[in-house]
Amino acid sequence: MSKMFCYQCQETAKNTGCTINGVCGKTSDVANLQDLLMYLCKGISHYSVRLREMGVESAEVNKFVTDSLFMTITNANFDRDRFITRLNQAIDLREATRALFISKGGRIEDITFEGAFWTSRDVAVMEQKATEVGVLATENEDIRSLRELTIYGLKGMAAYAEHAFNLKHEDVSIYAFMQQALVDTTNDSLGADELTALVLKTGDHGVKVMALLDKANTSAYGNPEITKVNIGVKNNPAILISGHDLRDMEDLLKQTQGTGVDVYTHSEMLPANYYPAFKKYSNFVGNYGSSWWKQTQDFESFNGPVLFTTNCIVPPKSNATYKDRIYTTGASGFPGFKHVADRPEGGSKDFSEIIEHAKKCASPTEIETGEIIGGFAHAQVFALADKIVDAVKSGAIRKFFVMAGCDGRMKDRNYYTEFAEALPKDTVILTAGCAKYRYNKLPLGDIGGIPRVLDAGQCNDSYSLAVIALKLKEIFNANDINELPIAYNIAWYEQKAVIVLLALLALGVKNIHLGPTLPGFLSPNVASVLVKNFGLAPIGTVDEDMKLFLG
Repeated sequence: MSKMFCYQCQETAKNTGCTINGVCGKTSDVANLQDLLMYLCKGISHYSVRLREMGVESAEVNKFVTDSLFMTITNANFDRDRFITRLNQAIDLREATRALFISKGGRIEDITFEGAFWTSRDVAVMEQKATEVGVLATENEDIRSLRELTIYGLKGMAAYAEHAFNLKHEDVSIYAFMQQALVDTTNDSLGADELTALVLKTGDHGVKVMALLDKANTSAYGNPEITKVNIGVKNNPAILISGHDLRDMEDLLKQTQGTGVDVYTHSEMLPANYYPAFKKYSNFVGNYGSSWWKQTQDFESFNGPVLFTTNCIVPPKSNATYKDRIYTTGASGFPGFKHVADRPEGGSKDFSEIIEHAKKCASPTEIETGEIIGGFAHAQVFALADKIVDAVKSGAIRKFFVMAGCDGRMKDRNYYTEFAEALPKDTVILTAGCAKYRYNKLPLGDIGGIPRVLDAGQCNDSYSLAVIALKLKEIFNANDINELPIAYNIAWYEQKAVIVLLALLALGVKNIHLGPTLPGFLSPNVASVLVKNFGLAPIGTVDEDMKLFLG
């Protein structure tokens, strides 16, 4: 019997599942405790869905389920103690929600899911139960595949909903869908057709949550604008901020202002440089280093403390010198890393400890110099629309390639660098997410002043790429989004990429090529449905795909 089973990310062992420890560094006990947390969240959702039908909405349940989904995303939280605490909180909330359901006249006999009742505070019992309720508890391979595809989409959705919540933007219908979908994954009467419909509905709500987050970010910080981002260093001590949460970025910049401590972004926080509201901070220097998986090198040379606001943690090696310089906050966590508490209602997070820590550190070691350009979210691209349309009509731009998604550490991801280098000079790359680090520092040039790499931002900003495509459909009077000169060659790694993929499918985008591998959680039959109905396909070699995409 395996110690664990997890296949939610692209790097899962042999593309079939991690069974001893996660390739990501997740231990088997943490993996199992995450499964148990999902089990209890499904139980909470059974009561919450029925209470909602009675007109009762629980902000506490909405926040707890959303944050719990986010905590279990790949590379977010490795802290066993945090999950044990969370499981006890889940039991407390589940019991309170059940009591409320009964007090409102709910029929307890209508609730048949075991996770709505199972209770034990004993850690050993929890760990034993956790081995029984994971992915493989669903025996039918296709049903399992569709259930997990939905759940992984929900995890990505929860990440974006949490970021929007931090900026005071909510849509209760998103919470309602997440909880109903969790309940539906426990319903043995739902067959493959019904679950396929649920997967597509998850994509619909993925579009909705990305639109919500886009509104939250731009309302708070303005529309991203074309920006040249410094990748060199200054001589001041500094803090490196990673992850995706822009509210954390704001809190940190406010609190470091005037302290003599600079702030640099890393990996997925790079797009913070594109927002007008952050440019007023003179101590906001630019971006340091590269993609998330390069952190074991980048953090050593940075010299100062690092703040993780979300996922993308790589467990440090035993001889790493930076281990005592890492701080986490929000959904992220790792044993031994200091954790910054959530902000109080109406207040800010307290980053004073990390700021004082930075003052005692050497300034960053310079590892490169120059600039990279970004800020091509939908508003900025619309401002350039006439220029782009003229370039397409004149033939100066032959085709756009959407190369959004995730980066990863495996050598087969060199494909994306080689593909970008091989693209003809009359093509443009539209990107979002950390996949950009495979080519955003290449000298690919421009077309009539339009850079050949248009970076829209973070993975959630893939929404911008969809909005741009829909705008081009309108401008060119196309009947179908798939008639446009746009090809989709997307890299994936974790669950935020899953919800982006499902959102694109919900918008009607077809013939997406996905790599470096198709997800291990897609059973042959489910993969066949996606191929038949949407033209989903794996990447090939660079030469093969060039011929395929360019005819």
